[in-house]
Amino acid sequence: MGSALPASQDHDVLGVGAQRRRTVSWLLALTVGLAMTGVFAVGTGAIAISPLTVARILGHQLFGVGEVSWTPPQEAIVWQVRLPRVLLGMLVGAGLATCGVALQAMVRNVLADPYLLGINSGASSGAAAAILFGAGAGFGQYALSTSAFVGALAASLLVFLIARSGGRVTSIRLLLAGVAVGYALYAATSFLIFASGSAEGSRSVMFWLLGSLGLARWDALLAVAAVVIGGTICYLTVTGRRLDVLAVGDETAHTLGVSPDRYRMRLLVVVSLCVGVLVSAAGSIGFVGLVVPHLARRIVGAPHVRVVPAAALLGAILLVWADVIARVLLAPQEIPIGIITSLLGAPFLLILIRRLHAANA
Repeated sequence: MGSALPASQDHDVLGVGAQRRRTVSWLLALTVGLAMTGVFAVGTGAIAISPLTVARILGHQLFGVGEVSWTPPQEAIVWQVRLPRVLLGMLVGAGLATCGVALQAMVRNVLADPYLLGINSGASSGAAAAILFGAGAGFGQYALSTSAFVGALAASLLVFLIARSGGRVTSIRLLLAGVAVGYALYAATSFLIFASGSAEGSRSVMFWLLGSLGLARWDALLAVAAVVIGGTICYLTVTGRRLDVLAVGDETAHTLGVSPDRYRMRLLVVVSLCVGVLVSAAGSIGFVGLVVPHLARRIVGAPHVRVVPAAALLGAILLVWADVIARVLLAPQEIPIGIITSLLGAPFLLILIRRLHAANA
């Protein structure tokens, strides 16, 4: 006869199993929600297209099934205009959310996101230099992406070097260095705009800095997908246990054989690459990397192996809905998507600050 588990061990096993089932249920629900969001978003706009028609067009384009019961303009709107935009929104939202997860674990601060560590500002400065002064022109069609990545990586390295100048890299040093570098690079971007002497270029950069998915194209999606899914989400999921250790503290990380400095450096490179590509594709979009990680932890728990995929799905859903609002609120005029995410994220930030104050009281 097999021996029964002790009561406490049996309770732990049941608890782990229940948490695993809860996580799987949430991930499945979010995946279905993302698919439904995508179909709805593709059909929403100045010319409304029913979800059923959208599904038929997608089925015909992807799998060659179904009889053609729609007009050529409808097919062009769905396949050439709106679907690339919606897919880009999903990738940008997922990328920003997972970068926020990584940064909050890296600096052990619930308010950390790509903005706070200056990475977004670095990418914006590089991209503005490419748009206004032709920086990186030798890279051809990848000039904007390359300049944004170089700016993000340079900002990350500068933050890392400043934080390390006093000895060992700590979370508070990274945080303070990031804030200082972010302000400096924001000023540099503003200087580039005023120094360009081009009113049209300045307006273009200002709109782009607030974020837009209007430049989404099929040929650009592959590179964004490779960086976000392969280079960021998969990497952070695989190294989720290291993120757990890093979030606890440097001493614990050393005890468990994880080098905090080396792993932080790798995270900075991964996050810089992701943010640089996302900024070059959609401009500077805030609050997604701050808000979504907290929502993900509330529904699936603290372990990062569960938080990363949940945050990716939540971020994708949030940004697609923000883009829908940006397109239809003042139609036919389009609102920069960064305004919508800020309006959604600011109240959440105030609630979070209030809870932190209550917890420390």
